Amino acid sequence: MSKDSLNDRLGLLLTGLTLVGMAVALFDAFILPIADSLAQGALWAVFLAGGLPAAVSALRELWTDRILDIDLLMVVAALAAASVGAALEGAVLLTLFSLSSTLEHRAMGKARRAVEALMALRPESAILRHPDGRTEEVAVATLVPGDVVILRPGARVPVDGTLIEGDGAVDESSITGESLPVHKTPGARLSEATVNLNAVLALRVERGVAESTVARMITLVTAAQAMKAPSERFSEWFGQRYTVAVLLGSILLFLLFIRLGWPIDTALYRAATILVAASPCAVVISVPAAILSALSAAARGGVLFKGGAALETLAEVRTFAFDKTGTLTTGKAEVTRILPLQGDEDALLALAAGIESQSEHPIAAAIRRAADARGLSVQLPRDMTASPSEGIIGTDDSGQVWAGNPRMAARMGADIAHGALAQMQDGAETVVYIGRGTQLLGAITVADQARETSRAGLQALQTAGISRILMMTGDRRPVALAIGTKLGFQPQDIHADLLPGDKVKLVDDLAKQGRVAFVGDGVNDAAALARADVGIAMGAAGSEVALQAAEVALLSDNMERLAAAHRLARRTARIIRQNLFFALGAMLLLVIGGAFFNLPLPLAVIGHEGGTLLVVLNGLRLLFDPIRSDRRV
Repeated sequence: MSKDSLNDRLGLLLTGLTLVGMAVALFDAFILPIADSLAQGALWAVFLAGGLPAAVSALRELWTDRILDIDLLMVVAALAAASVGAALEGAVLLTLFSLSSTLEHRAMGKARRAVEALMALRPESAILRHPDGRTEEVAVATLVPGDVVILRPGARVPVDGTLIEGDGAVDESSITGESLPVHKTPGARLSEATVNLNAVLALRVERGVAESTVARMITLVTAAQAMKAPSERFSEWFGQRYTVAVLLGSILLFLLFIRLGWPIDTALYRAATILVAASPCAVVISVPAAILSALSAAARGGVLFKGGAALETLAEVRTFAFDKTGTLTTGKAEVTRILPLQGDEDALLALAAGIESQSEHPIAAAIRRAADARGLSVQLPRDMTASPSEGIIGTDDSGQVWAGNPRMAARMGADIAHGALAQMQDGAETVVYIGRGTQLLGAITVADQARETSRAGLQALQTAGISRILMMTGDRRPVALAIGTKLGFQPQDIHADLLPGDKVKLVDDLAKQGRVAFVGDGVNDAAALARADVGIAMGAAGSEVALQAAEVALLSDNMERLAAAHRLARRTARIIRQNLFFALGAMLLLVIGGAFFNLPLPLAVIGHEGGTLLVVLNGLRLLFDPIRSDRRV
């Protein structure tokens, strides 16, 4: 059993003892008197079970970190009440404090464990198919990239990989939050912990268990919980200093009451009441209760925030900038035309596929798929070098070869003003030029399609009050316009022919006008993702560079999830404001009542602990606000 589980059980046991002792004491006081020894024993049980753990925790904080914890205020107030003959009121305070602390810890623990529960979804074993066709059951931890795993109907996918045989429906709800099964065909990506529903599939392992989707999710969520939002840091800063002020203020008030001639018992009782009323428990817990709940709700919906700061900043964003290829489009482009200037189509396509063999770009993948479909033999050039937003250069037995856009052709000194290519250049398709040294060998056109969810997601963002939405792409303007106009972009908001540095400059200009989010998925988007106030990576199983540079990762490629995440961020900001307003207002009223209107200690106790519970419950409402694609902002 884990240490956290033991602590939870111990907390429940002590809270149970506190409640039993309080019940006996209340029975003696208000229903039927019992033996004094039993009544006193019940009060002792409340003070020990309810107060001792808080006292030990507070003293440890004071000794190790020189911090006066709020728990210390509760213990001091209860002891002060007991010292003036109000032991029952002190016991009520400790009982409610113990109960609220236990409920708070369990609720917050639920929020923290919401995503970690995915670890339990990992199968311990998998069916490995050897090269000779034999199959055997092996531990998932022993699988390495390149292994082939057989998935039977109903089996969970043990590791991230690519489907190489079979086709069928896969339930991805545990990873992406998508409620409907997704049909998978050879070449599709399968993520760990998803479920094969109705077919026998063969999976080629792409990542080990330590680098899998679930492992990265847990890493991101753990880091997110450690990175506190600005409002969380403020509430902690406020709570620590305010606790000192409350403790010193109560002592000064006690001395003032004595100075005014009040009896010691009355002065101490009133000081204890103010000590309870002024304690900032509700203020301190109001922000993390909302932040952690929202992070967990987002993760269940397939959106991972790298900390509360990203969540808070996203709520303030009013401008979104989008990469095109692989973000607004499917990224699964297809070769539409092949125009060789020398030789035949197969030779040109095979050369292009070899040059693009190591590229992760969707256009490169389209060229490779076309070559595979024709059964072409592909030779890999040597010493290949990628130039972002331009192309790739390599060397084969005949010299230097390259593939890329007009900027790459210009760099190599190749003339693309060829009559046969004019129609290609004027179209709305992406043109990939292939050459050897300064000689142009031909061109290949590739077309991409917008995602089905892109238009709906963009419309949802506009409905939510996003003032400006832009497209940024390295493609030619005709290509960008063809996709952008279908998605509802205004022509002036479509920026094409951009290098990575151009995207960064545009994002920088937008950031000077207000908060801006950039959404991308590729290596060439990393700089813009890092520069934006909020960088959002589309598809966390995609580019590692984009994922590391971003503050938010969408595990699903469903664009509507982005609008839902923005809605959740704004709702979280509203709940934080509600919590702080209520907590500060309630604390102010209780302090005024205790200082000027002789507020009874039991009412101060109920007001204080009740307020703390209310703000926690208000924040936890976000746990039940999962991100869905069918929700509208």
